[in-house]
Amino acid sequence: MSGSDVKSKRVTATGAFTVGRSRLRMLVVTTTATAGRLTMTDGNGGATLLDVDLVPSVTHNFYIPDEGIVFTSDLYISTLTNITSVTAFYS
Repeated sequence: MSGSDVKSKRVTATGAFTVGRSRLRMLVVTTTATAGRLTMTDGNGGATLLDVDLVPSVTHNFYIPDEGIVFTSDLYISTLTNITSVTAFYS
């Protein structure tokens, strides 16, 4: 049986999820009673690689297809509006 290099981390504020190259595989996002927005960039101020609007009062599960989204710098959350937490699964 092969091993897995997938890790997870939960955050409640903007900033770097990881330091260095990472591949985002899945997200679990919980919104407040107001519609939310999540934006992830390739490092602080880098290219936007994920930008989604979210309905209120739901836990959203985002499965990233194929090999995921590659962040060559840092996996960085630049916008976290009306969201209580984000859990990322990455390698």
